[in-house]
Amino acid sequence: MTALRFLQPPGWPRPKGYSNGVAATGETIFVGGQIGWDEAGVFAEGLAAQVERTLSNIVAVLAEAGAGPGDIARLTWYLVDIDDYMARQAEVGAAYRRVLGRHFPVMAVVQVVRLVERQALVEIEATAVKAP
Repeated sequence: MTALRFLQPPGWPRPKGYSNGVAATGETIFVGGQIGWDEAGVFAEGLAAQVERTLSNIVAVLAEAGAGPGDIARLTWYLVDIDDYMARQAEVGAAYRRVLGRHFPVMAVVQVVRLVERQALVEIEATAVKAP
């Protein structure tokens, strides 16, 4: 049984790469902002590689709660360069699918001046809901 029900108003065009809304029932898991470094604090090279590592870090935190990628209801992305993101959408999308598959929760993507860790190109926070 899934804890998520994706919301698509009638007549609205289906969004690409995210959902318009999600209704959820179950245990809520909040994952703080993750960035594109590994366990040793070494950053991946380039935006797509950092996205892949960041999403993998989110999945690792979710696993601690007995949850997985399919339980993610919401992602908020913070990017230091939205133009780089737009230019690399194919690479970023491929990295996304390698980690999360074809699961597209509610998302927001925003540009920020910088992140706390100067080498970080992206930070992503997540909210997941594990089925009761």
